[in-house]
Amino acid sequence: MTNQTLNLTHGSRGPVNTKVAAVLRESGIGLALLALVVVFSVLSPVFLSAGNLTNIFTQISINVIVAVGMTFVILVGGIDLSVGSVMAFCAVVAGTVLKMEGLSESHAIILAVAASITVGALCGLVNGAISSFWAVPSFIVTLGMLNIARGAALQWTEARTIYEFPDVFNDFGNATVAGMPAIFLVALALVALGWFVLNRTVYGRLIYAVGNNEEAVRLAGHPVRFIKITAFVIAGVTVGIGAIIYMTRLTIASPILGIGFELNAIAAVIIGGTSLNGGKGSIIGTLLGACIIGVLANGLILLGMSDFLRQMVTGGVIILAVILDVLRQRLARQGK
Repeated sequence: MTNQTLNLTHGSRGPVNTKVAAVLRESGIGLALLALVVVFSVLSPVFLSAGNLTNIFTQISINVIVAVGMTFVILVGGIDLSVGSVMAFCAVVAGTVLKMEGLSESHAIILAVAASITVGALCGLVNGAISSFWAVPSFIVTLGMLNIARGAALQWTEARTIYEFPDVFNDFGNATVAGMPAIFLVALALVALGWFVLNRTVYGRLIYAVGNNEEAVRLAGHPVRFIKITAFVIAGVTVGIGAIIYMTRLTIASPILGIGFELNAIAAVIIGGTSLNGGKGSIIGTLLGACIIGVLANGLILLGMSDFLRQMVTGGVIILAVILDVLRQRLARQGK
């Protein structure tokens, strides 16, 4: 890797200042999460109970998984609006495999997981390839994929829900390890893997570099298209994993599942401090952003707030996060 690309990754202030800024940004998000926890624990004595905390971890697991992949896409300056529909398509394909006759339970589960991840990766590949090779905004491409994948899921099942999966498959959705939901541990494992890729590999450096200055990365001799396409493929893979987790939780594969999931994932990434313009952000911030959304939703339910008001509050938090992102960029430009 050239020095030019390395400099792009960290910006003109140098790697040390950028790392300090990232730590401060994540600390601020962590403090906001802690403040929410304190407020809801005071307002509701049930909030900090073991059962409720387990519910929160369970509820945010799928969003964390999908948001990990979304982080890669947004870091390269893209967006993926198709993740909810692609998840439905992945689920119905995996559900069909699970119901195939002549397969042992273990083989059916392995093939179903592989099928779900493959479908997600292929959808991500299409999104990334069209966006990169034809210079079509990813917003438009993934909006089209949103409709294609949803229609494919409905056509695949003839608008029917698939159910009656093997017990060992369904049991995973409710399993715990050392008191923690197993599905949340899967989400944490993906967060750890995503953090390692972005912070300890050349590919991760290039992800940030493309988001900061795509043309300079191209002039430095690096395959910009490959980097952007693989970011969408990673997002598709996480959607495929999320589909399997969803199926283990609800024990069904529905062609209408995942509606609104793209908004929750994008919200987690943006609230977590990742810039919509790309090049700045972190997986840890995404995890904290997903936790904020989960804690906020859970706390408001305990306080008896209606679904409609909760949607309004969540929308307000997203707008506030975007405003803070704009302010951060202005301050960064002024500090140069």
